Parts: sequence; C-alpha cells; structure tokens
Amino acid sequence: MQPTLSWALAVAAVVVGYFGYGWRGLVLALTVIAFWLLLQFSRTLRVLRSAAQSPLGHVENAVMFNAKLCTGMRLPQVIALTRSLGRKVSDEPEVFGWRDGGGDEVELTFVNGRCTRWQLRRSSAAAVSDGGASP
Repeated sequence: MQPTLSWALAVAAVVVGYFGYGWRGLVLALTVIAFWLLLQFSRTLRVLRSAAQSPLGHVENAVMFNAKLCTGMRLPQVIALTRSLGRKVSDEPEVFGWRDGGGDEVELTFVNGRCTRWQLRRSSAAAVSDGGASP
C-alpha cells in the first residue's frame, strides 16, 4: 500500500471518528491505527528473522527467483521472497545479488527503494551443459 494513501486513510479515520462519535470515535480510530502499525512492524520483524537464519545472498533456485520478480517490488518484498538478505554489489545505483548453489546469480537494481531492473547470470557450467544438445 502506498504510504500517502495509508496516512490519508489514517487521517480520514481520525476525522470521521471524532466528528461521528466524539472523543470515543477518536480513541477508536487511534487504537485501530496503532494496531495496524503493530501489524506492519510484526510482519517486518518476521521477514528479517527468517532472513537472519540463512546465508547472506543465498537463494534456493536463482532461475525460479528470477521468474517471480516484478518491476516496482520493494526490498522487504524481495527479502521475504528469498528468505535471505542480499549481497550488496554496488552503492550507486543500489544493486543487490543473490546466488544459488549451482552458481547462477540474480542481480537486482533498486532506485528509490523499488526494483527497476534485474539480470540473471547463469554459471559457466550451466551454459556449457545447455549448449551441448545433440541434433
């Protein structure tokens, strides 16, 4: 959800709660907002906890990971998908990489916190085995 839309809904809830039900509506709106923020915080901690238990920049299958990527994904969404923190390749632009056990690697480029492009790099062993098809 977009942050501006989220904050606009929160302000609308406070205004409607206050004008509709007085101070009780205001308290209810603030309680709902606090609960929503706690849910977001809990989800972020769960993603980071699962990422902390696997090696840095590791993904089970780079090709399947490549197939699941979409333009505009945020880094926390990618971390939830890989269950691993990415290995930082460069700072400007921000590029993170994930590699699987076979040597295939996916590098994602992030601009303003969103994935703008990605590239799958196959290992040389996979390229050799793919090119050896018989006629």
